[in-house]
Amino acid sequence: MLQRTILDLSVVADQSRRSRPVRIVRAVAADARLKGMANAPLESRRDCSELDLFEGEARFWPAAFTPREAQQLFDALREGVHWRQESVLIFGQRRLVPRLVAWHGDPGASYVYSGTDHHPEPWTPTLARIRERVGELVGIEFNAVLLNLYRDGRDGMGWHADDEPELGRNPVIGSVSLGATRRFCMRHRRRKDLKLELPLTAGSLLCMSGATQHHWLHAVPKTRLPVGERVNLTFRRVSLT
Repeated sequence: MLQRTILDLSVVADQSRRSRPVRIVRAVAADARLKGMANAPLESRRDCSELDLFEGEARFWPAAFTPREAQQLFDALREGVHWRQESVLIFGQRRLVPRLVAWHGDPGASYVYSGTDHHPEPWTPTLARIRERVGELVGIEFNAVLLNLYRDGRDGMGWHADDEPELGRNPVIGSVSLGATRRFCMRHRRRKDLKLELPLTAGSLLCMSGATQHHWLHAVPKTRLPVGERVNLTFRRVSLT
């Protein structure tokens, strides 16, 4: 079911340009014991697929969190996180970022993003629970998380790669989606015919690793369609200062 859904909904490259379609190649078992949320069903641990990315690696769990968990976590983060709107310098002018953000992590997990220094707020109990689940599934002990709140379709994220020096040579990024479904798009830096689109639903987890950030860009495009609020958490390992 998952494989058919993603293949049906993914936007692959224009066949007239002899593109290399991105496809799911195999299901990946993830039987690690989950802590902190013991009521999660077994299928949430096993329902993982590996995406066939040219010069990249990615895995996708459509139900890393149950619908009930996802709603509870969304509500807790929406009300419990100190959200702020940042500005970035573009061609000499300060412009507001079209989303709200927050940065949490271990002491010393500072991070420069969009020209702005981010010093971590402490882990909240809710964030610690999510980090534990993601770490068990991905197999990485993350030490920081960037949170983005997309308030409606006017909020989005432009094309970029998570390739800042603080993340190391081949960053592992664990991306959790809560709330409304939004389109997640990827495109190869050199091979413009290689593209991928995934609908990131509430409770899903996407992990990008290997050389992905060197060769692929990703984005959450704005939309004119009515869409509710979405919270996205991207877990990372940052070099401690």
